[in-house]
This record gives sequence, C-alpha cells and structure tokens, in this order.
Amino acid sequence: MLIDPSRLPQVANDVMNMLHEEEIEVFNNFHDAVLAKDIDKIDELFKVVLFDVEDHFKTEEDLMEQTNYVNFQTHKNDHDTMRKKLAKFHKRWEILKGPTELQGFLEKDFSQWLMLHISKWDSETALHLGYAN
Repeated sequence: MLIDPSRLPQVANDVMNMLHEEEIEVFNNFHDAVLAKDIDKIDELFKVVLFDVEDHFKTEEDLMEQTNYVNFQTHKNDHDTMRKKLAKFHKRWEILKGPTELQGFLEKDFSQWLMLHISKWDSETALHLGYAN
C-alpha cells in the first residue's frame, strides 16, 4: 500500500475529501501493480492514474475559479508541477517499462507531495470553499 487511507489528511470540504479518497485508491492499485512488476497492469492503470489526476485537479480548479479563490494560480501551479512530473514518467514508462523507476517516484516523490499538497493547499482551499459543495 502506497498511502494508508486512514493517514490521509481530511479537509473542510466533503467534495475534496472524496476526490482524495478516490485518488488514494487509484494510486494504491497502481503501486500494487508496480510492486508486482506487472507490465500489462501498469500500462492499463497508468491511463487510469492520468485520467483520475486530471479529473481531480480540474474539479478543484473549477471550484476555486467559481468562488474567486485568491490563491487559485499558486494552487494550480502546484497541480501543474505534478501534471508535468506524471507526464514525464509516463513518457519514460512508454519507452523503458521500468517499474523500479516508477516505484521510486511513487514512494518518494508522489506520496510525499500529495500529503504536503493536501495539508497546505487543499486545506486552505477547503476553508475558502466550506463543507458543502
């Protein structure tokens, strides 16, 4: 398991919490395939990961834009940084099919980034948005 769902920070917005829980499930399944070095499963789940992350980020960005969130661009920039990293790793995956490289990225970069991102940007954004959305 990449990230224990019980350790996932909760924010003051139910929609955002739901997005995070769904993303953790997707990434935990992806991580399991990476650990198993199941090339076909990784190929399949990498597409799911990219779709899920884009859906998650876009939903948050739409909510921030609709409510004129003052730190929208900074929060979006953090999303864009992860979008670029995931795209880079996907391109490398398509060429090298290297599960070990993906494992390092997931366990070191992505999991740490996600926890920090939720604790900082998503927590702040959620306070702006409120509980119901």
